[in-house]
Formats: sequence, C-alpha cells, structure tokens
Amino acid sequence: MSKNLHPTMDPTKMGVGRSIAVLTSGGDAQGMNAAVRATVRVGLYTGAKVYFVHEGYQGLVDGGENIRPATWESVSMMLQLGGTVIGSARCKDFRTREGRMKAAQNLVKLGITNLCVIGGDGSLTGANQFRTEWSGLLVDLVRAGKITEEEAKKSSHLNIVGMVGSIDNDFCGTDMTIGTDSALHRIIEVVDAITTTAQSHQRTFILEVMGRHCGYLALVTALACGADWVFIPEMPPDDGWEDHLCRRLTNQRARGSRLNVIIVAEGAMSREGKPITSDQIKKLVTDRLGFDTRTTVLGHVQRGGTPSAFDRILGSRMGVEAVMALMEATPDTPACVVSLSGNQAVRLPLMECVQVTKDVTAAMAEGRFEDAIKLRGKSFENNWNTYKLLAHINPPDVKSNINVAIMNIGAPCAGMNAAVRAAVRMGIIQGHTMLAVHDGFDGLAQGQIEPITWTTVSGWTGKGGSVLGTKRTLPAKMLEEISQNIAKFNIHALVIIGGFEAYVGGLELVQAREKYEEMCIPMVVIPATVSNNVPGSDFSIGADTALNTITSTCDRIKQSAAGTKRRVFIVETMGGYCGYLATMAGLAAGADAAYIFEEKFNIKDLEVKEGKGIFDCRKNVLGHMQQGGTPTPFDRNFGTKMGAKSVLWLTEKLKECYRHGRIFANTPDSACVLGMRKRALTFQPLAELKEDTDFEHRIPKTQWWLKIRPIMKILAKYNIKLDTSEHADMEHVIKKRSPLGK
Repeated sequence: MSKNLHPTMDPTKMGVGRSIAVLTSGGDAQGMNAAVRATVRVGLYTGAKVYFVHEGYQGLVDGGENIRPATWESVSMMLQLGGTVIGSARCKDFRTREGRMKAAQNLVKLGITNLCVIGGDGSLTGANQFRTEWSGLLVDLVRAGKITEEEAKKSSHLNIVGMVGSIDNDFCGTDMTIGTDSALHRIIEVVDAITTTAQSHQRTFILEVMGRHCGYLALVTALACGADWVFIPEMPPDDGWEDHLCRRLTNQRARGSRLNVIIVAEGAMSREGKPITSDQIKKLVTDRLGFDTRTTVLGHVQRGGTPSAFDRILGSRMGVEAVMALMEATPDTPACVVSLSGNQAVRLPLMECVQVTKDVTAAMAEGRFEDAIKLRGKSFENNWNTYKLLAHINPPDVKSNINVAIMNIGAPCAGMNAAVRAAVRMGIIQGHTMLAVHDGFDGLAQGQIEPITWTTVSGWTGKGGSVLGTKRTLPAKMLEEISQNIAKFNIHALVIIGGFEAYVGGLELVQAREKYEEMCIPMVVIPATVSNNVPGSDFSIGADTALNTITSTCDRIKQSAAGTKRRVFIVETMGGYCGYLATMAGLAAGADAAYIFEEKFNIKDLEVKEGKGIFDCRKNVLGHMQQGGTPTPFDRNFGTKMGAKSVLWLTEKLKECYRHGRIFANTPDSACVLGMRKRALTFQPLAELKEDTDFEHRIPKTQWWLKIRPIMKILAKYNIKLDTSEHADMEHVIKKRSPLGK
C-alpha cells in the first residue's frame, strides 16, 4: 500500500493540517493504554492534532469536554497502567442514526476526519458503519443547519483504523489481540498457586476462565499447565465424554500424579449446544470417582492488573502502524484493522476480519466444529493439534526401536523444561525411547544419560531453569568420547535445547560427521536463551520471561524516579552483544534511551543526555534475575510447541535416513535449527545459517527487531526520521487463510 506512496514524504509533515481522534470502546483490556500512548505520540510526531475521546462512543455522541486535545505529556506514565485511562462505555445512543449524527457533528466542528478505534469486533463494526454513512450524515447535518456547506466540504470523508483490544483473542485475522497475553499472565499465576495446594491434598481442580465464544484463553492455559482436559466452545467433547474424562483422571492418578487440572471456557458446551459448567463437571468427578474436587471461577481478575511486556510492545507497534495507515488512507481505502501475524504488523480490511469472525460463530452454531477451529486461524489450530497430541497418555503398542536423546546447553532460561516435557511426551507417543542427557555436552561425553518417562516430566511446564542441568562447554574437545557414547547408548537422533552455544555445538557435531560416523544422525537445535541471539529464529524461548522481569523492575524504578524528580536511572540488561532485551525493554518500559552494541554510540551521545549536574545518577544491574523465575505463558506455550514439533520432524527425518537396516544422516538438512521466522515455525540447516552469523559477537548478522528501534526513539521524543517507505500492505484475510486445507 505504501511502498512508493510517499518516497520523498517527510514523516514529520504527513499529518500537518489534519486531526486524529482516538477512543477505546467495549470491554477494557490491558495494553490499551500503550496503544493510546503510541497513537497520540506518533500522531503528534507527524504534525497532526490529536484528540482523546473519553468514555468511548458515548463520549463521541455527547461531545463537549469528552473530546479533548491530547499532548505529549498527557500520555506519560500510562504505559504500565491496566484498563483504559480514557475510559470505555457501552453506548446505546451510537447504535441509532440520531446518535451517529451527533457524533459526526462533534467531529466536523473540530475538523477531525481520522478516527482510531481500539475495541472488540462490535466496536469496530460500529466504526465501519459510521464511516459508510458519513457522507449521508453530513448531508442531513447541513440540511438541519447544524453544520455549514464549507464545514461539510472540509470533512468530506472519514478514515477509520481499528486495533483489537480484547482479552479473549476472539478476532479473526490477528494472532494476538491487545490484552490476551496479560490475561494469560493472570490465569497462569492462579494456576501455579492452585497446583501447589492441589498436590499437597491430592485434589482435582476445575478452573473456569473467560471466553464466552472463544476458547483461546482456555486452550493456551491447558497447554501451558499441561491440564488433563480442556473444554472450549469451538470443539465440544464427543458423546460419552463423561466416561472418557473419568477414565483419564483415574489413569493419571494410577501413574502417580497427585493432582488433576481441568480447564473450562465459560462458553463451553456439548455437541447439542447445552452449556457444560464447572459445577456440572465437579459433580461428575465427585460422584463417579470420589475425588476431592474444587472449583475456581477467575472472572474479572483476568482483565485487571498491569499489562505484560508483550502487550505493551504489541499496543505500541499497533498504534504506530494505525497512525501510518490513517495518514496514507485515501477515500477509496477500505477501513482497516492493524493485526499481528507472527512478528509482522499487517493491515487487513476491517469488514473481512469481522466476516470471518462471524463465520466462526456460524460454523459453531451449525455443528461444523472442525471448520470453526480452522477459521480461527493457523495459530489457534496449531495450539489445538499440539494439545490433543500431548494430552493422550496411551503410548502405541508397537515400539519404533528408536532412541532420541534430549539435552540443554548454555545458560539456563525459563521455558527450557516446557520444551523438554513436550519433546519427551511427543517422542513416547511416536513409540520412541527418550533419553535424558544431564549437564550438556559434558554429560554426553561422560555418559550421564538415562531413560526419561511420561511421568518424569509431569509438572515441568511451569518450572524455571533447567531440570536436566546445563553447561556452556562446547563439544569440539570431546568428540571422541561423545561419538563413543552415541554408539554405546544407541542414540539415533538428538534434540539440543539452548542458546548460542547450542547452535555452535550443533555446528561442531555436524562438522565432525566427516571423521565420526556416529555423528551422522538427525539433529535439531531449539533456541532457548534470554539473549535472543540464535541465528535462524526471531524469538528464543526464555526471552519473553526475561523481558517481563526487566519491565516490572523498570516500573518500580520509574515510581522512584517520578517521586524524586531529579534522578536519572540507568538499568543494565543481559544479552551479551545482542540488544534485543535492551530495545524491547526500552519500548515496554517507556525508557528515554536504550544503548546497544548494534547501533554505535559515543561519549558525545551520552553527554547530550547528560544532565550537567542537574540530575544525579543511579544504576541498576539486574544480572541473573533475568534468567530465573517461572516461565511466562508465552514461553511455556512456545517451548511446548517447539518441543513437540522438533520430535515430529526428527521422526520424519529418521524415516528418510533409514537405509540397509541403519540410520545414516549426512545431508545439510538433517541438522537444523527450528525457529520462528516472520510468520511460521521453520527448520533451517545449521550449515546454511553460518553465512548469517557474526561468531565473534555471538549474534545473527540480520536482526528483525532493529526495525522497531525507531519506534522506541519516536515515542521517547528523539528527533529522528521514521522510514515510511516500508509499511504493511493491505492484505486479505481470505488469501491469508489459504493454508486451511493443509
């Protein structure tokens, strides 16, 4: 849409003479304030006038004091606040044409022709209707003498851009809506607290989470805590589920598990469309099995609290993209919604997204549940398929006679254990024998290898650090011993979970294939490091947890800094030579600056920021706090999907490499890094990634997040130019969803 639209346009002049209004509508969601803040600041950066609309559409209809100019300072200190600072309200008036006429009059009088709406699908549909009727409303207003011909001419068309704020993640076209990640944080905190008490008493816990029409929160919670059963509206359980559920709970107890967890979405229903409630499930479990059972309904706790780092960054990125979309819109551009696909901000036609969202509801009403899951999008479908595979505890009768070893390499990070658990269980489901290697390559060389079972890894998703133990030692000096143990323990495939050392170690094993035939086995490296510096992946397991630790610490520091007025705080983050954590934490915490290795700076830059004696400086080195703690929902879910996918891939590779009664893998594509690339999980040969690696500084040569740095700087009031040459093209949901049949 904007590739060559303004090749010479100065972004700081794009909005001169124009006005933007921003409103939040419908249910509140954490991260809305980040989106409002970014919209205001980038709007002002382009030279536009920006207005707050207080109390959602009600404020638009009532006008007056509800529509006020926004300034740079009026959005400071709101990034870390939950809910919406400018207020939201359900509005009946806006549903009537008379109400929309009043709203139009208020906007015309202020010269506002650009509207940014942050809300759910109802709010966005209302915005689109408003835009479609706009010219008709102006005609009526002129006829009624409420506005002049001149005013109508100046405001001849209205541009609309939407951002979806909804904790349910129930809007089609985006992987994540603003607020979903924070809601998952609240839920997982509760699950972690509940599991400790449940294990003490051998209890069954039934947890009801929000999601009247969408099971996303329930599904991801089930994945992230390894729940025994999940009820979601998109896929009601098969007939006779009561017997199946009781059988599964009994089996889990027989395997030595001291607790059972059942997750229920509030909109869960049976195949006949009758509600399935947490009380009903409790009665079933108590009556049939006699288990001590407790129910917890989370309610509005899920909406509250401070937004997670992910939601602050998501809201900020969406706000920037929304302003650019408004500035570049023409009268022919359809109303668009800014969405997230993988790590890409994309623009989609608003009404196409609304239509697909309605199609999901229709599919559920007509009993087409498989279609409903597919229409929710690839991300939802992957979560569902992964959960289904990992929830079944009936290993196949036929063993594959394959031994797969799993190890952790490098520094520990949150989410490693989730990846190990998923890999172990997926391997057992495939009929393989799974082997745990303790203490990294040292353990592989010294034979610290033992079988690991289904029950060994239960409860591992929520554990921080590395249960297997991990070391930074590389294999190059121990190749002889390693090859002997691969032969001795009959290892047919290897899963290496870790950071830059895991990547380099994998490369060393591949290079050793020429000399040691034992190394000719399929291998996969899963990136897991707080530094997020592994070539071949945009994200590493553990980075999200570290980012939240830094962000919450910065929130506390900001309170201290705001109270004392004359203090400057310097926070040092981990990451080695990789500036990912510093940049993203800078964006999530609203820092004034983030200095990183990749972007050269000198003492003069620091002197510009230096207060010349006006400020006193305090420094905080966060250190190993960033590596510890329980993993965030994102890291648990990401680790689980990566672990499961890696073993499925190895299983296919093993079939390809099986020749003359033995496994022989020596092609480049038999040793890969599994990484998130833009929009998909992909396998890339280790050998190919060497070209993109700066081995001296332990970072990839190309890093996607560097494009986000200008956003951080603009929001911190740097005088820089935003590159507007490369912006999201308007895409189509239908085209985007083409992989449905795969």
